[in-house]
Amino acid sequence: MDPEATGALISAIGTDEFPAKLSAVLRGIAAFDYTVIFGYLGSARPLDLYDDFPRGKRKIFVKDYQEGPYLLDPFFLASTVPVESGLYRLRELAPDRFYQGEYFRNYYVQTGLAEEIGYFIHLPGKAVVVVSLMRAEKAFSAKEIRELKQCWLVIKAACEKHWHDLEAAFAPSDGKKKGNSIHKSLEVAFQTFGKGVLTPREREVVEFTLKGHSAEAIGRILEISPGTVRIHRRNVYAKLQIRSQGELFSEFINTLLEDPAETRTS
Repeated sequence: MDPEATGALISAIGTDEFPAKLSAVLRGIAAFDYTVIFGYLGSARPLDLYDDFPRGKRKIFVKDYQEGPYLLDPFFLASTVPVESGLYRLRELAPDRFYQGEYFRNYYVQTGLAEEIGYFIHLPGKAVVVVSLMRAEKAFSAKEIRELKQCWLVIKAACEKHWHDLEAAFAPSDGKKKGNSIHKSLEVAFQTFGKGVLTPREREVVEFTLKGHSAEAIGRILEISPGTVRIHRRNVYAKLQIRSQGELFSEFINTLLEDPAETRTS
């Protein structure tokens, strides 16, 4: 890391300039097109802590993402497990059929990215900051990844100091519990999907299908055969009167936007 840039980053801790300084430091190590920094806490709507998207792209990368697709994002899902702090490629965290899944085909493909990598920083109170670096034309090289990992301790310490109280930012300003169904836990979101129509096992198959797992991977997770998984999928489609994973994805997102009084678990 450049000593002057590092000094500027440290000096900016606690100021509004910190995220931009952080992005500049990382760009000095490896060039990339966009930066976005999201704060996560459980399944709450992610906080956009910083981004440098042009206006035309911000709707896809931030606004649309926050409206529900984030619940199927490998970075979001990794923040809830959680994975250890560190730098990860998106493809390292994605399920085996992520790039054939509906989250990718219906949402992520719109971003036009060649690759996304992210620093995961765990904060007090279970909040997580993910500093995402995005490239539109080509993936990061192994050398660039090594160099970005070499500055990890500085990035980690600076982010921990700057966002040490991030958990408080998720609290409603009026002190009341937020009722929007987008803030339901991910578990409840999947439990309410197809309420009164799908069986618990069918809901499990829907969950792992939407997350991008193949029939073989779902079979291993649920300890059933891939053929049984496919039968469950066919039954789900028939019960919901749909014909594709694209329609399944759309139905799930619609469920997230329903009134919470109508989406309680049965």
